[in-house]
Amino acid sequence: MYKLIRSFFFLFDPEKVHYFAMSMFRILCSFAPTRKILAAAFKPSASNLATEQWGICFPNPVGLAAGFDKNAKYLRELEVMGFGAVEIGTVTPLAQPGNDKPRLFRLVKDKAIINRMGFNNEGVKEVVKRLEAWRSKRRQSPMIIGGNIGKNKVTPNENAWKDYEICFNELFDYVDYFVVNVSSPNTPGLRELQEKDSLRKILSHLQTLRAERLKLSGSTIQKPILLKIAPDLTESQLDDVIDLAKEIQLDGLVATNTTISRDNLSPESQEKAKETGGLSGLPLKQKSTEFVRHIYEKTNAGIPVIASGGIFTAADAKEKLNAGASLVQVWTSFIYEGPAVAKKICNGL
Repeated sequence: MYKLIRSFFFLFDPEKVHYFAMSMFRILCSFAPTRKILAAAFKPSASNLATEQWGICFPNPVGLAAGFDKNAKYLRELEVMGFGAVEIGTVTPLAQPGNDKPRLFRLVKDKAIINRMGFNNEGVKEVVKRLEAWRSKRRQSPMIIGGNIGKNKVTPNENAWKDYEICFNELFDYVDYFVVNVSSPNTPGLRELQEKDSLRKILSHLQTLRAERLKLSGSTIQKPILLKIAPDLTESQLDDVIDLAKEIQLDGLVATNTTISRDNLSPESQEKAKETGGLSGLPLKQKSTEFVRHIYEKTNAGIPVIASGGIFTAADAKEKLNAGASLVQVWTSFIYEGPAVAKKICNGL
């Protein structure tokens, strides 16, 4: 059924279709009877998939990566679709429109996407309003929410830590974990923040902020801080990140973000492959798995990893988990496989 719907959707602009499809699903979910029917249809049938990590109980190990719900608009709908976690964002302190359109491209033959969105979002204060409303209405929801945070395009790198601080403080009471995004290829100069000294400044500062907030509140809920890394790091750069993560006792890594590589694409994709931006989807699967395995082996399983990149099936998810991942995330496969992707993967697991 979804293949038929997809063939129709793929006739139109990808970004417009995204908002249209989610708006239609939101209408369906606004009626309680319809919402219950959909939730039952998308709910994974396996009952033993709950996964505990960082003291957080994930209903299942399949999450939705950042970039799909940048502004926390579709939390109810994504919960209905059966995701164990949804990572909102990337969120920046100030609203920004992102890069010029068109900025999202399908490489259908390769089951891939190129995006150069550029952290388009409504700003952290608007996102907080939605999260606050969600938390007040859905206190019993088991779905885990992650906050993916970044810097505004106009903020110079030497002041980037201030942007991450703003987003961290604003989101702290409303998300279950944080992901620091310094690895998107679509914000000029952002990946320079993956240098060891720059990372140490940002991450250590956030850890200090967390410790201060927990001390004041008396809470024992840690709010783990993770770092999302690019698949284009050299082995020595990756080892620098791992060494830093061990040194400062970082809670985890997300491997990986999109790639600027265009290797191993089909001839049918060569024209669109000329578009600038980050490539995601099936072509990223092997590289992402290699990064997960390297981190696992280099740290002796000491740093939890959320695997992201090329996960379309339960077999793909198992590959990541066997390589050492604790949890997995999908994004591009949602576009190609449809809203039942989490259920299909969970049932296969």
